Amino acid sequence: MNEVAEAAPAAMVERLRRARGFVFDLDGTLVLGDRRNASLRPLPGAIELTSELAARGVPFVILTNGTVRTPEQYAATLRSLGFPLQDRAMLTPASVAADYLAQRRLRRVLVLGGEGIAAPLAAAGLVPTLVRERRSDVDAIFCGWFREFGIEDLEVACEAAAAGARLYAASMSPFFATAEGRTLGTSRAIVSMITSLTGRRGTVLGKPSLAALRIAAQRLGLPAEALAVIGDDPELETPMAHRGRALAIGVHSAVAGAAGFEALPEPSRPHLTVPDMAQLHRLYVGS
Repeated sequence: MNEVAEAAPAAMVERLRRARGFVFDLDGTLVLGDRRNASLRPLPGAIELTSELAARGVPFVILTNGTVRTPEQYAATLRSLGFPLQDRAMLTPASVAADYLAQRRLRRVLVLGGEGIAAPLAAAGLVPTLVRERRSDVDAIFCGWFREFGIEDLEVACEAAAAGARLYAASMSPFFATAEGRTLGTSRAIVSMITSLTGRRGTVLGKPSLAALRIAAQRLGLPAEALAVIGDDPELETPMAHRGRALAIGVHSAVAGAAGFEALPEPSRPHLTVPDMAQLHRLYVGS
């Protein structure tokens, strides 16, 4: 057994092996893509671990903060890479928003993004409006992946916020991991501009919100505390896991690396940290 495995707390390794379901991050954990969120390639051990879970009948979902694709498109892409993934096991902040906004009867949603957001909202019976339609009579504003964002889009969003629309974000993380290093997350930049100009504060519906973990748990049919949550960002998956009393597992990547997790206050650190998914797979199967 290697040094990382020997250093892992035995109680946490046992908890890992007893987990009834898994929630995986995508970028920097299972795959890496480019700055345009394309050209995905599996990271070492990712397909092996997810395939092991599938073979054992242990359910898992993949929860990304990305909204460039619909959940079905993400799932199809990942299957083409070799991941054993059903459409329903792929979640994005738009998946969370569809449930969250419908429960609050916020039907008309100004979408700062593309089809990756609009399609899941429409499928849930909501009425997505793209910014190019220049309508401000909406109930909510949802900001996601939107590198094409411009001043006219900002103007429409600010008009909607000033008229009373509630502001939501896919993520407020400043960066995500790519093969080219850290890349700016657009939703935080956009929400910050709207907040600065209107005073409206944004609510995060992706990670690390408890709403996101609850939707993942519902998909798995399990309580959150029965899950293992795996991700590379100390500000996303780890705090979300702690909020839901799930097992928090940190994976070193381009976002933060080992130092990022070590910089957290001790009670906020992951229960386990591993250099990559290959090591997590070895811990899980006991090799």
